[in-house]
Amino acid sequence: MERPVELDNVTRVHEFVLLGLSMRPDMRDVLFAVFLTLYLLTLLENTLIIYLVCTHSELHKPMYFFLGNLSCLEVCYVSVTMPSLLLGLWNGPSHVPFTACMTQLFFFISLICTECTLLASMAYDRYVAICHPLHYPLLMRPQVCLGLSLSSWLGGLLVSVVKTSCIASLTYCGPNILNHFFCDVSPLLNLSCTHVALTELVDFISAIVILWGSLLVAITSYVAIGRAVLHMPSAAAHRKAFSTCASHLVVVGIFYSATLFIYARPSRIEAMDLNKVLSVIYTVVTPMCNPVIYCLRNKEVQAAFHRTLCWSRG
Repeated sequence: MERPVELDNVTRVHEFVLLGLSMRPDMRDVLFAVFLTLYLLTLLENTLIIYLVCTHSELHKPMYFFLGNLSCLEVCYVSVTMPSLLLGLWNGPSHVPFTACMTQLFFFISLICTECTLLASMAYDRYVAICHPLHYPLLMRPQVCLGLSLSSWLGGLLVSVVKTSCIASLTYCGPNILNHFFCDVSPLLNLSCTHVALTELVDFISAIVILWGSLLVAITSYVAIGRAVLHMPSAAAHRKAFSTCASHLVVVGIFYSATLFIYARPSRIEAMDLNKVLSVIYTVVTPMCNPVIYCLRNKEVQAAFHRTLCWSRG
């Protein structure tokens, strides 16, 4: 296969320059304050949920086990991308060593794949709880929950090892400017001076398997839940189940819409400004909204939170 440039006589890139979310100095201060607030709020919300799930025995149920996993993931997730976003808004374009960039990419891919499979596991948990309540203790026993959780985390790590290895093995010989606020797949592929067809194929196939596969499980589960809800005799139970599932579907819909548009495509994305906007949705908005949608509106979680407040005052 012919190579587009003679790689033996070029200088390899040893660092990248992240342009950040915005290049306008008049906007950066305002955006820094906004995103710092969102970052701290996300950390507070998810840390609170982890604490409540771990310390209250009434929350030691499969649903809250998965919610605790999701909150732990969100804390790690925002801590991978948000510091570089905030640094770019504070100082402007920043220089990132090649190794640091690949490390950030590795953790980001691992966590986003884990989130996809966790959301699918949570949808399956709700499906079993609503459609097969008598079999719920058996189908969602602790061993099954632990297996689903471990497979989500380990599967994310495995996919990330493969994808990051492919991207790190490419040759980058300049320019080294990434029009993004963190090291992501598409901006890096756009900078490679070697053929990226194999890497794009690996990226596309893994996106199809992880994103579309987990989305199919989630959609199938919620469709089955919807059919079961329509046949519920009680109007109150009908409204409660519909309200819960609708809020879950909003989060799932926003997350998957953005990630599928960016990652489940057979070619690199050239419109980096659109890429950055969509990236904000699934790296900032959904981690902040997930605790509110999934947990803080839940009566059992609210009761545990109120008891925690009473203990602290006492």
